[in-house]
Amino acid sequence: MGGKFDHLSMRDRIRLETLIKAGHTVIEIANMLGVHRSTIYREIKRGRFVALNTNLTEEERYSPDIAQEKYEENLKCKGSGLKIANDMKLANYIEEKIVDKKYSPAAVLGEIKAENKESEFSVMICTTTLYSYINKGIFLCLTNKDLPVKKNKKRKKKTLKRQARTEAGESIENRPEEVDAREVFGHWEMDTVKGKRGKSRNSLLVLTERKTRNEIVNKISDGTTASVVNALDMLERKWGEQFKKVFKTITVDNGSEFADCTGMERSIFDEKKHRTKIYYCHPYSSWERGSNEVTNKLIRRHLPKGVNFDNKTEEEIANIENWINTYPRKIHGWSSAEKMFKKEIEKIG
Repeated sequence: MGGKFDHLSMRDRIRLETLIKAGHTVIEIANMLGVHRSTIYREIKRGRFVALNTNLTEEERYSPDIAQEKYEENLKCKGSGLKIANDMKLANYIEEKIVDKKYSPAAVLGEIKAENKESEFSVMICTTTLYSYINKGIFLCLTNKDLPVKKNKKRKKKTLKRQARTEAGESIENRPEEVDAREVFGHWEMDTVKGKRGKSRNSLLVLTERKTRNEIVNKISDGTTASVVNALDMLERKWGEQFKKVFKTITVDNGSEFADCTGMERSIFDEKKHRTKIYYCHPYSSWERGSNEVTNKLIRRHLPKGVNFDNKTEEEIANIENWINTYPRKIHGWSSAEKMFKKEIEKIG
């Protein structure tokens, strides 16, 4: 996945043509040109044409001239006076981040400002302008279909499942006010994300820290209480004595997978003691776990509904977790949840 996201010069395109003819792979070419392999894939698509061989067969080839012409003229031919037409590097950067990295338009521009990258580009645009460019088809490889969240999308009516809070659990009404304020670290929300109905046995157990929005995503074998408790047991083993300081409370909904309040609260090191405190939302009130709901949408950018989780490896799930935690968040001034989380852990010592 190495290499920088950058546009190619005409000289690079000529060299690319030579390397393709020599039989080099995309990854090899990306390394030779010092760019991300996605840049090469996109470049080949940009310069692709069908050539007629001497034996009258057709063959797809790459033309540096065609690619260069499209690269230079695409933005300009879409309309006069476009600000972004003056900076092809910015246009290419935006395409890479949204199409390949699944960023939202706001996240791309926010990250540029948060990491002081403005000096790398000759112009800058606002989020509204970027959405306008995308909707008008200004970009070559970026369309409205690539956006993670579509504006004015009609919401489907959800069928509510019957929920009944376990008698052993404590209501969210009794949760300390400091949890609601999000000013104190160590209070989490927990939920499960399901795979393809009727096909996927595995689920994802998702924990979101309310202050930093840091995410923990674990693949569990099924949606039973035993799997949830086992996942928390593994987390406690990982964090040891720090667990109580990092996981002070956990708020869950009334799903059957969270029915074992006693099992979730008790410590594996001393079953007579609690490792955390569990609070239950009101039935049908997913908004009471707002952080979970937002983060679950980020997960769905990688694992849309209908995907079978049984085929997903631990490494794939870890990559999704890392993507979420390093994603630029507006709530943090376009910094990441990972950076905020590390600061809080350093305070604990």
